[in-house]
Amino acid sequence: MIKKIGVAILGLGVVGGGTYKLLTEHKEYYLKTQNVDITVEAVLVRNKEKALAFGVPKNVLCSNIAEVVANPNVDIVVETIGGCEAAKEYVLTALRDGKTVVTANKELICKYSHELERVAKRTGCGLYFEASCVGGVPIIRTLLDGVQANKVQEMMGIINGTTNYILSKMSQEGADYGETLKEAQRLGYAEADPTNDVEGFDALYKLSILSSLAFHTKVPYTKIFREGITKVTGIDIAYGKDLGYTLKLLAIGKNGEDGVEVRVHPTFIPETHPLASVSDSFNAVYLKGDAVGDVMLYGRGAGSFPTASAVVSDVLYASTHSEVRYSTFKNTANADGSVKFVSDFESAYYLRLSVDDEAGVLAKISGVFSKCNISLVEVSQVSKKKGQNEAEEMGRVPLVIVTHTTKESLIKNAVAKLNALKIGEVKALIRVER
Repeated sequence: MIKKIGVAILGLGVVGGGTYKLLTEHKEYYLKTQNVDITVEAVLVRNKEKALAFGVPKNVLCSNIAEVVANPNVDIVVETIGGCEAAKEYVLTALRDGKTVVTANKELICKYSHELERVAKRTGCGLYFEASCVGGVPIIRTLLDGVQANKVQEMMGIINGTTNYILSKMSQEGADYGETLKEAQRLGYAEADPTNDVEGFDALYKLSILSSLAFHTKVPYTKIFREGITKVTGIDIAYGKDLGYTLKLLAIGKNGEDGVEVRVHPTFIPETHPLASVSDSFNAVYLKGDAVGDVMLYGRGAGSFPTASAVVSDVLYASTHSEVRYSTFKNTANADGSVKFVSDFESAYYLRLSVDDEAGVLAKISGVFSKCNISLVEVSQVSKKKGQNEAEEMGRVPLVIVTHTTKESLIKNAVAKLNALKIGEVKALIRVER
């Protein structure tokens, strides 16, 4: 028997527009393959003229959320307006009125899923958010339905397309950060205000969602260590390449005996690592399960149709599954009190120093690391790279050091001691995952 489903779309921007096109242009395909007859019954927009020009029939246009939820033909509300305040009120209104919600809003889910889910449970509605993380890559469905037989031990991902585009271009062309950011903005990969992406907030919100699902415990975004890419230089990318490393902004989650470890920061990985070849605006997530071993998902992390693909997959899932599932963990604003979070995490480290070109300097530097209980893998006095300020570095030489795995607190202590020696300065500190 064919099931009829009415959908409302809130917002007709990049994602909303792509969602509208997929639902209307693939209507017959979904009827044939999923046995579901989906009709867009309502579209909430500010600019009705733009919506009409887009091809939306006048009779489905709405001016407010009350109009949308009052429509008895609407079964599923799709939220694509972004932001938090208005989106939260719209979603809560829909859920209270008994409408299942599909959203692409990562910040909303990250910060308020506990509130939204509480209302959804009360009214028996579904709350789906595949499109909130990693665009068209089906990572959430994989965590919920694909690797649930496993205890997921680790996840490591390139989950922000803007920063991956910038770092890829810097690596391939030797351009500096500022130039590459402007190019990313010109091409539409970066916003006019790129803070959310380049400072790691976008990846932080996504990691909070994904690690909560993977580790079956609430991981608030406030527990995640965050560092953006604004201090990354082409010089360090070039030195890293010489050492066999590729630089990526990684979202890292680990669930071990010491507790849950979650962090977002620029990271050197071996050029042989599967994530090293993920370039341009593509995204990928690398999982490790105790039974399945390593799994990697790869694809477009943003864009109109890739993200709309994830939205519509949730619409179809909700349409064809009568039983609604909610979080497998206690979904509250804060973490469960029994869960331990690792703040002083372990990593290997790359350091670039500018040091006095004189005898005994290397011994003093090695002594600092020894006193801080940090062992070294590599110490190299390297040639200056293009772009290094000759005047600033006069009488000094660049020194690159790679450490064995050590604690974050120990490396920070070592950096403070090195800078206090007055024989040089630590110019860069980048974590290394092997």
